[in-house]
Amino acid sequence: MILLAALAALTWPAVIAAQTPGSEDDGVVPTAPVTLDGVTLFSVRGVSSFSPQVRAGLIEERIETVAGDRSIPIDSLHLVAGPEAVRVMAGPTLLMAVTDADARTEQVSKNDLATAHLLQLRSAIAAYRYARTPQALRGSAARTGLATLLLIVSLVLLAWVWRRVDALLVSRLEARIQSVGIQSFEVMRAERIRAALASTLRGLKTLTVAAILLVYVGYVLGQWPWTRPASLNAAAFAAAPLQVLGRGLLANVPKLVFLVVLYVIVRAVLRIVRLFFEAVERGSVTLRQFDPEWAQPTYKIVRIGIVAFALVVAYPYIPGSQSEAFKGVSLFIGIVFSLGSSSAISNIIAGYMMTYRRAFKVGDRVKIGEAVGDVIEMRLQVTHLRSFKNEEIVIPNSEILGGQVLNYSSLARVSPLLLHTRVAIGYERPWRQVEALLREAASRTSGLAAAAPPFVLLKSLGEFSIVYELNVPCDQPQNMNALYTALHKNVLDVFNEYGVQIMVPAYEGDPPEPKVVPPAGWYAAPAAEAPGPPPGTTAGLPSRNAV
Repeated sequence: MILLAALAALTWPAVIAAQTPGSEDDGVVPTAPVTLDGVTLFSVRGVSSFSPQVRAGLIEERIETVAGDRSIPIDSLHLVAGPEAVRVMAGPTLLMAVTDADARTEQVSKNDLATAHLLQLRSAIAAYRYARTPQALRGSAARTGLATLLLIVSLVLLAWVWRRVDALLVSRLEARIQSVGIQSFEVMRAERIRAALASTLRGLKTLTVAAILLVYVGYVLGQWPWTRPASLNAAAFAAAPLQVLGRGLLANVPKLVFLVVLYVIVRAVLRIVRLFFEAVERGSVTLRQFDPEWAQPTYKIVRIGIVAFALVVAYPYIPGSQSEAFKGVSLFIGIVFSLGSSSAISNIIAGYMMTYRRAFKVGDRVKIGEAVGDVIEMRLQVTHLRSFKNEEIVIPNSEILGGQVLNYSSLARVSPLLLHTRVAIGYERPWRQVEALLREAASRTSGLAAAAPPFVLLKSLGEFSIVYELNVPCDQPQNMNALYTALHKNVLDVFNEYGVQIMVPAYEGDPPEPKVVPPAGWYAAPAAEAPGPPPGTTAGLPSRNAV
């Protein structure tokens, strides 16, 4: 490395002579600093063969080698004048060469510049060696310990003061913070104001602690020669991002002001729109042919439109929006969104379409495909049902839009829902008797709507039996399962009571005895006996002897 540095120093004048005339007049000559223990000694320029950074690095290596070798006296640093350069030597070791080009950069003679560099090198090497003596290291350790003790005391004192300040602010401001509203509409709740104040105080506390730690770290690193370069750059390391942000902020102040004004306007418009649709949902404001249930979905659509319009207007004013990196990221996000959200978008559109079609609403009992249950939640992408067995069924809205929906509750609010069940009875039984039996079973079923009487339809005349359909009104669709169970039980009891056999689909012939359960076996174990109407005493029905 030393041989390479000597070769570079010897060839330096020839390289300078080979440079194009007038190149220094084109602008400022680039230079690089030469440092030792983080302290800048001077700056050097470069040539076409060696950049300023490379030349400065070579010089730093030679200086640090000489400074670390205590066998080389500081008085051995001297100058050797030559026709093309003045060399700074440490005994026989070359440290650097000062040429006419260096002197022109500093606007002094090369002898004066070399002398200044020599004095600076002697002082820097002496400080380098002293900083590594036992006496200096003991002083560094003592100052580090004292700084650590002061840090602990400062943090404890800060925590104590901060608790007092926080308690004082809470006691003074808690009672004064009120919700901000317009008439009966709350624009900003008191809880949000308190949360914002608490966040601000936590931010100030964090910044204070960070500043104290930064000062401590910079001071402690500066006490030790091996970490002194890091201490000199600690403040710059922390301030560099702030400087970049500050310069960018100042350069984009007009754009940022426009964005702030646009944000305030959009926030105000969204709040007014939200309050309006909330009033529509409550019924305070009525719109012709507009269902109040449409208020929230419509507000969401309007909000998306307002935000999208605001983004289009704000895009050119976003700092960095015209850069290629910003455009690339925007394009990538757009592609990912378009490829990965096709099903999500279709479900969202289907959800809005179902809302405006009023196919069902929360609380309705519906049948969607093979799923039957009560609607418990309607979201943009999926609809949640609760089945009879308390199971949650999640159905994508796109499937609901493309399929058939059977709503048991929508028309039941106006007229009762008809529950129906079918039985097949042989031709030997008169249809009037069968209808009376079915109506009797319906009358024994509690919970049915009393507004309309049950009725019986003859659905078909089969080869071996007649199919009857019993229709009973029900104004509580949510209880349809329990009502169906009670109705079927009563049908079985009534038909058993009067000895009428219910045919099965596979009919081969009349059995020797009717397939009925005699009254004595109605409560066979483990069934518990329960009181009921005596057989053959129901009004409107023929007696058992007449059957």
